[in-house]
Amino acid sequence: MLHVRDGAHPVLTDEGGALLDERTGRWTYLTPTASAVMMLLLSCTTRQEAAARLAERYDIPGERAAADIRTIAATLTAQGLAHGSTDPAPRRRWWNARRP
Repeated sequence: MLHVRDGAHPVLTDEGGALLDERTGRWTYLTPTASAVMMLLLSCTTRQEAAARLAERYDIPGERAAADIRTIAATLTAQGLAHGSTDPAPRRRWWNARRP
């Protein structure tokens, strides 16, 4: 399933959301749909479960919900803000760790 990377902090609502990346200090803003998808990805145990709940909640076809789930997860992963259960967790090396 989807996990937010260490140092990335989501602020999610039904009206939209944002993720703060501590490393860059930048915010990534999410549309209401992307925010809802991310909430489902974080709360469900599988992408299939998240897609089924998205389809039911918004009365959309299951294929469309699954495509939305894949797109949002892939985008967040590509931006380095999250990783999936099948993706290896980013490793922190002690010499590269940031200190507060």
